[in-house]
Amino acid sequence: MESSRFISPLKPECPLNLIEAARNLARKPKIAIVKADHKLPMIAAKEAVSENIMVPIFIGREDIIKSIADQLNWDISDFKIINKPTEEESAKTGAKLCGLGSADILMKGHIHTDLFMKSILSDSSGLKINQRLIHLFYISHPEGGKPLVISDAAVNVMPDVETRKDAAQKIVKLLKSLGNKKPKIAFLSATESVIKSVPSSVDAEKLSKWCTNNIPDAIFSGPLALDTILSFNAAETKNLQKNPVVGDVDAIIVPDIVSGNVLFKALVYLSGGCAAGLVLGAKVPLLLTSRADPPAARLASIALAAKVSNERIILR
Repeated sequence: MESSRFISPLKPECPLNLIEAARNLARKPKIAIVKADHKLPMIAAKEAVSENIMVPIFIGREDIIKSIADQLNWDISDFKIINKPTEEESAKTGAKLCGLGSADILMKGHIHTDLFMKSILSDSSGLKINQRLIHLFYISHPEGGKPLVISDAAVNVMPDVETRKDAAQKIVKLLKSLGNKKPKIAFLSATESVIKSVPSSVDAEKLSKWCTNNIPDAIFSGPLALDTILSFNAAETKNLQKNPVVGDVDAIIVPDIVSGNVLFKALVYLSGGCAAGLVLGAKVPLLLTSRADPPAARLASIALAAKVSNERIILR
């Protein structure tokens, strides 16, 4: 059966600027891969090692990890393997390694997301730092141009205003670390007007004002609908052409997980975007990869996490 005609034929490509940024770091980060005993995380690790942007620590069934490495014609004898047969043991081990500072990034391999997150939130992991966990995607187009950051598409179901303030702060730090001197951030709603019956519009106005007053060297606007955010022509039709964010946005902060998830998947499937995803707000960056992620997205996620780890963006 054929896919929908709306699916883009363009294939995601890992942006070179992320790879170069990760390669230029003074020290390659150690990445603890939880349940690495599956082909997808092993392929991602091999590609990232070949790009010289990480040092893997494999956690899972040692015999399977070695077998997959042989299938990939990859000599992993120089890397650490921690034999843990179950998902729970693997998750706890990876979290503790990062909590103790023995690894710099925690990566989800072939493990259920709930177990992976449970290990992070455990008091014994050493990963909690009294911050909100914020998930974001750094999405780039295969034909180049300005990337787009979206938060939150996978962790916070209904992020409150305080959580979205935190997301704005972290996104601005991230974009500045990647060379964007004055990021432009939009708060998504279904309208450009503040309407009490549309709670996201009320929140967006509050967020735009607070961020403008409290986060320097960035531009914020909201509420804005998606067409206005992405299209200057649409903004001009609505007499919003003087808004400095419209048509030139760097990041979109969404009001709920449904809109964030739909938006990120639309950019991936309908335009061929490469979505580098990670979670901030723990002691180390977290890579919450999906089975559906293409190799380019996995590589981009690792590169972005490496940059974040070096910049310590996770800290206030």
